[in-house]
Amino acid sequence: MRLLLPLLLGGLLAASGGAATLQAASITVAAASNFVLALPALQAAFTAEHPETEVVLTTGATGSLIAQIERGAPYDVLLAADLDYPRGLAARGHAEADTLVAFARGRLVWWTMRPLAAETALADALHDPALRRIAIAQPDHAPYGVAAREVLQHLGRWDDLQPRLVRGENISQTAQFVESGNADGGFVSLSLVQAPRLAGRGTWIEVPAALYSPLDHGAIVTRRGAANPASAVFINWLQSAAARDLLLRFGYAVPPHSP
Repeated sequence: MRLLLPLLLGGLLAASGGAATLQAASITVAAASNFVLALPALQAAFTAEHPETEVVLTTGATGSLIAQIERGAPYDVLLAADLDYPRGLAARGHAEADTLVAFARGRLVWWTMRPLAAETALADALHDPALRRIAIAQPDHAPYGVAAREVLQHLGRWDDLQPRLVRGENISQTAQFVESGNADGGFVSLSLVQAPRLAGRGTWIEVPAALYSPLDHGAIVTRRGAANPASAVFINWLQSAAARDLLLRFGYAVPPHSP
């Protein structure tokens, strides 16, 4: 999905007398699918501060975006659903390692269109005999899918639930499976179920954080983006109080530290 977001680059070039000069700029940002519903609010806040930079945004599974970048896709910044993918991208020479920051932490939930009592435990929900299909993101390349697999392994259910698992290409498609009824429940991000379009639909249980590895989301400047000063402006803004307040509102946590 490609959206044109008017954003800002301000004060990047100094005039000969030392005063900052505003110049219009353009950057391309590739973002993991879990951000898709939070992006309009982030865009509006960034635009309010920086109205002169145009950003072309593409969303998709983090693994797929990495593959596109390595094949030469013209992205300046990657917003990944983990830290390992951008670290690997930098190690292979396709991104700038010293620009990597952890700007948000994802939270995993069990989501279903069925009613659930407030005190229902996740283990009990997974033992419901009416649960025929369970949606997870593809654990081979989607970080939220990796987390879902870890949860089922911790609960001792990974093997016996295999016949009932349906795998989404990314976390957005996984949520669509649940929303449409093609799955009776699924592991999705809290950011999706709390976003305005889905808020109040179905019921969800937050998965205890001890059951899966932290889902720290990393932003990094690609090798192509290193030549574009607007890339650093965008990543710096993601660490601002305004950006973090919005991310908290959309169901993310703030990482305790940056890599």
